[in-house]
Amino acid sequence: MVKTVIFDMDGVLVNSEPLHHEVSLVQFKNLDIEVTDDVFATFTGNSNKMIYQKLKDRFALQQEIGDLIATKNKLFIEAFDKKENLNLIPGVKELIVDLYKNGVQLIVASSSEMEIINKVFERFDLDPYFTHKVSGNDFPESKPNPAIFVKAASYSKAPIDECVIIEDSTNGIKAAKAAGIFCIAYKSEEVDNQDQSLADIIIYDYKDLDFERIKNINS
Repeated sequence: MVKTVIFDMDGVLVNSEPLHHEVSLVQFKNLDIEVTDDVFATFTGNSNKMIYQKLKDRFALQQEIGDLIATKNKLFIEAFDKKENLNLIPGVKELIVDLYKNGVQLIVASSSEMEIINKVFERFDLDPYFTHKVSGNDFPESKPNPAIFVKAASYSKAPIDECVIIEDSTNGIKAAKAAGIFCIAYKSEEVDNQDQSLADIIIYDYKDLDFERIKNINS
């Protein structure tokens, strides 16, 4: 029986990936570099630390990775605060509440820095439902490396085979499977550039998930 559900954040809890792309384009313009949409799509699920290392290597950027990340996060937070129509993905709050009321432990494991995770959780009042928040910035490698999910599962009150991960990105799904954890892929109509074929199941609407369906989903 599933006792713990581990959520990714961007693209799973909140449709923030377009905003990340938007502010990244502003930063890329300021850096005078051109990053194509195809290249940017490969970054989904990576930590900023890994993304900016790739950019630094590709474009011979002189700035320190920490400074590049700080600039990007400042742009994101400013845009996030101004974007009044940015909401949780439809149905996910209802799923969170349903799982919580039925005693399922909830953990978030996001590639974003903790300041971004906290910003999202504060805006949408998610802290009461989650026992732990894990940031990809705390690991040497990011998804598809499974370290973030192995760490998240270590906080579970149950064995790893009673955990489930909800992800959306190719890198995140690969990380979930590498960690040996059952993976549900959330497929948004707006995102078609992520290969989700390795997921155990794919859902297109959070109305298709509730405690009764999840509790024995990995049996």
